[in-house]
Parts: sequence; structure tokens; C-alpha cells
Amino acid sequence: MKQADPFYKSARWERLRCQAMKRDGYMCQQSKRYGRMVSAEVVHHILPREYFPECQWSLWNLVSLTSKEHDRLHDRVTGRLTDEGMRLVKRLALDRGLDLNKIEKKMNDRNIL
Repeated sequence: MKQADPFYKSARWERLRCQAMKRDGYMCQQSKRYGRMVSAEVVHHILPREYFPECQWSLWNLVSLTSKEHDRLHDRVTGRLTDEGMRLVKRLALDRGLDLNKIEKKMNDRNIL
């Protein structure tokens, strides 16, 4: 059985998670993009925190989602981002003016693409 990550039990994470949910109106942002208003259940790190720890506490790197939409962003067997997960990364890079080539290189180097 997979051990729960203590990061997600911390008071600091819970405060940041609440900020993200409040900012997003407690609604799933992926569903909202397609005109569906569905309550969010989880907060997702767009740039995975395991590979981008410098962004793990950044509100701009978080998005509120349903569990179903969250599962569409990760391959739960390999841990890699799905095509949909990468589209979200690309939108974030464009919106924030981040260097997508550096992000993709880091993800390729770590075998998560």
C-alpha cells in the first residue's frame, strides 16, 4: 500500500490548498473550461512538486479539480503526465512567461514525459 505523503498533511499545504480553492470559487477549473460547473475536490500541482519543488508553494502553480479530472492529468501507473496534463503545463508556461523548453527538458531528463 502506498504511504501518504506528509506534505499533504501539513498545515501550510492546507492553508495554500484553501487559498487555491477559494480563488477558483471551489469549482473544477477543467470542467469550467468546457462550460460545466462542478465542485472541485482536489488541488493539483500543474508543475509536479516532485520535479519542481521550487514551485510547490506557489499559488499560481495550483488548480482546483474534481478527482476525475485530476486522474486525467496523470498516468497512475507510470507517474507521467498525460497529454492533457502537458497541455495544462503548456498553458501555464504561456500565461506565466515560463521557458517551456526548460520545463520540457527537465521533465524529459526525469522521464516524466
